[in-house]
Amino acid sequence: MSPYSLWVVRIILLSLCTCCGYAISQVQPDMIEKGFYGMVIGFGLGWLLIAIDEMLKGFSLRAFSAATFGLLLGTIFAWLIDNSQLFIFADSSTRWLIRLGLFLSFGYIGMVLALRSNKEDFSLIIPFVKFVSQNKPQNLIVLDTSVIIDGRINDLVEAGFVDGTLVIPRFVLKELHKIADSNDPVKRTRGQRGLEMLNKLQKSRNVEVKIHEADFYDEPDVDTKLIHLAKNIGAKLYTNDVNLGRIAELQGVPFVNIRQLAQVLKPVLIPGDMFMIKIVREGKEPGQGVGYLNDGTMVVVENASAYIGQQVHVTVTNVIQTGAGVIIFAQMENYNVDIPSYNK
Repeated sequence: MSPYSLWVVRIILLSLCTCCGYAISQVQPDMIEKGFYGMVIGFGLGWLLIAIDEMLKGFSLRAFSAATFGLLLGTIFAWLIDNSQLFIFADSSTRWLIRLGLFLSFGYIGMVLALRSNKEDFSLIIPFVKFVSQNKPQNLIVLDTSVIIDGRINDLVEAGFVDGTLVIPRFVLKELHKIADSNDPVKRTRGQRGLEMLNKLQKSRNVEVKIHEADFYDEPDVDTKLIHLAKNIGAKLYTNDVNLGRIAELQGVPFVNIRQLAQVLKPVLIPGDMFMIKIVREGKEPGQGVGYLNDGTMVVVENASAYIGQQVHVTVTNVIQTGAGVIIFAQMENYNVDIPSYNK
């Protein structure tokens, strides 16, 4: 619920409480002498309810259920002690104070213990019973804007490497539309690509895509909203943003960085491996040709300068690690075999 809608409801509540206070003063003049006093009392009651609402802002329905269960258990224990004949010789006034203390003490202790416990602790009270939601998805994945624009998540989905329900927050959709409508042509192209990739995801039969309507109006940026949403629904966050991944790690939210995944899965070439590559320019030494893998790794091929613009078969002869990255040295092969191609 947005702050604007919330305050509309609160204003309606204050108006109703004020009118009810005035009505009570007219119906029961012995209780409230003047209509003005009734309106003030009703208005004050409305503000008291709003104050309680603010204090319970971080109190979830799950916590309320746990507190109710704990209160019920505490009340049962207090009733058992009260009926155990331990205080049979106490007079009526003292007995009343003892009962009040028992029910307040055990009720409070039961609520606190229930709030501090997790769902597994309830199996000690009700053995062999697990409180598991039947409608809760087994695996939720929240996608941020960078992953949608990147597009490689589509390839992972089509290859069957993503198992679960993809959650697209509504505020991410708004950000994509904003980027797609930008005056900057680069941003506009990125935004349009993101919307196109999202459309492909929604049409895929390999995964379910859901639009999540939740928003966090108190948070100024999308990254913080993503962290809160993933934490609230118990989802894993997919991102390409290194800083967002670090924040997620600090907040205890599991995440996957698609770029790091691509780095881990990139082909590892060793001397003797064969593949095809396109020669794009001449090398520094006479006769050398240079090509590039999809990840930008330079491949220097001996005696390949005459094949610029063509795909050639090569065999790795050496791999050198430099400060700028990896350089692969290879030599051409004249025979034709079924070998992989690492660039397009």
